[in-house]
Amino acid sequence: MNATVVKIIAVIPGLPLLMNAILFVVDPAKVTADLGMPLLDGLGRSTQLADLGALFLFGAILVFYGVLKSEGLYLRIGSLLLGLIAVLRVVAWGVNGAELATILIITELVLVIWLLVAAVYLDKLKQADGVE
Repeated sequence: MNATVVKIIAVIPGLPLLMNAILFVVDPAKVTADLGMPLLDGLGRSTQLADLGALFLFGAILVFYGVLKSEGLYLRIGSLLLGLIAVLRVVAWGVNGAELATILIITELVLVIWLLVAAVYLDKLKQADGVE
């Protein structure tokens, strides 16, 4: 498969992650509503925006850096991050009575699979180029 096509496909999951990170700065009311939560006040808002913004930005950075360097490891780390979020959503539902966020969990699992497959292809491309 063409290296450029693989990289374009591999970078796609990073785009919504980056968009959410940006929205936590420029339009936090929208992104929090999209995620099913109110925009908190005071110290809670600071924690909500900083922690979630960092989570999304870190995920995006992992994807973009992994694609830029053709390093599947970074995509695998990003998939681990998203996979843990999906697992903890189920735990929140089962242990703490949260609403089961089915659509978000499915989306996260699709992105996990997407990133893992992309990581395999990036590693194959790098191996084919003779770079270790």
